[in-house]
Amino acid sequence: MFFSVVIPTYNRRPILEKCLKALERQQLIRNSAVAGYEVVVVDDGSSDHTLEWLAEHSDEFPHVRTFAQNHQGPAAARNLGVEKAAGDTIIFIDSDLVVTENFLQAHADALVQGTKEFDRVFTYGRVINTCNFDNPTSEPYKLTDFSAAYFATGNVAISRQWLEKAGLFDTRFQLYGWEDLELGVRLKQLGLKLIKCPDAVGYHWHPPFALSQLPNLIDKEIQRGRMGVLFYEKHPTWEVRMMIQMTGIHRILWGILSLGGTLNERTMAPFLQWLIDQGKPQLALEIARVFLNWYNVKGVYAAYAEAQQKQ
Repeated sequence: MFFSVVIPTYNRRPILEKCLKALERQQLIRNSAVAGYEVVVVDDGSSDHTLEWLAEHSDEFPHVRTFAQNHQGPAAARNLGVEKAAGDTIIFIDSDLVVTENFLQAHADALVQGTKEFDRVFTYGRVINTCNFDNPTSEPYKLTDFSAAYFATGNVAISRQWLEKAGLFDTRFQLYGWEDLELGVRLKQLGLKLIKCPDAVGYHWHPPFALSQLPNLIDKEIQRGRMGVLFYEKHPTWEVRMMIQMTGIHRILWGILSLGGTLNERTMAPFLQWLIDQGKPQLALEIARVFLNWYNVKGVYAAYAEAQQKQ
C-alpha cells in the first residue's frame, strides 16, 4: 500500500512544523506492506504565511506536497487532499497532531491483519491530548483520552476506494464539528469494520486552558449545535440525536448540572482561574465543559427550531 497522509491546516504553523517533522522521521520495515508515503498538506486560507514557510523549508520535508484553497473549512480541505493524493490508502490527521516514529507502520500492520478477517476495514489510532508544546510525545495516556467515535479524522487510515464510494466529506459542514462522524455514518452503511490501532499514536496538542479561550470555546459549541442539526437532517435517527445531544435527556442533564445556566463563564470564572493558578488548567477545562455542553444543547435546539421554521 502507498499512504497519502492528508492534513488540512489553518493558521497552525508552529505546531504544524512539529507535525511534519514527526512524519519525516517514520521508521518503515523493509519488505513490509508499505510501498511508500507522501504527506498532502492543504492550507485552508491561512493568514500566518504557512505556504510561504513550507516553500522556504521544502528541503526539510521531502515527503510533503502542498495545496491551497480559500477558507472553506476542513471538509473541503480534506476532499481536496484526497483528490490530489497519489496513494491508494488515505490517512487523515490534524495539523496539531505529533505522531510517533512507528505511526505509519502500525496502521499498515493493523490494516493487513484486519483484512485477513474482513474485506472492508479501516484503522483508528490512539489520540493523546497534551498541552506540552516542547515535548508533546511525553504525555501519558489518560482516561479522558478515550474515544468511542466510529470514524474521527484525528487519526484514521482507510482505502480511498471506500471514501470515494461513500462520497467523501459533505462540504456543507463549514462550521465546527461533525463532518467526519457524518461521513462515518455513510461508511458504516457500506459495512466497513473499525479496527482499533493503539500502536498508531498521535499526540494532539492544544495550548493550556485559559479564561481568555472561553469566548472561542462557547462559539465552537454553538457552531457544533448548528452543524449537529445538519447531521440530523441527513440522518434522522435516534443514534444521531444522542450524538449531537438533541434529546430531553441531555437537556435535563446539562440544565441541572449548570443550574439552568447559572453556572457559566462569568460566575465560574474565579474558581476556574484559581484552578489554573494552582497548575490545574486541564481540570479547569473539564469543569468548564459543564456550561460549554449547556451552550451546545441550547445551540442545537435553537438551530433545529430555526430549521423547522424554514420548512
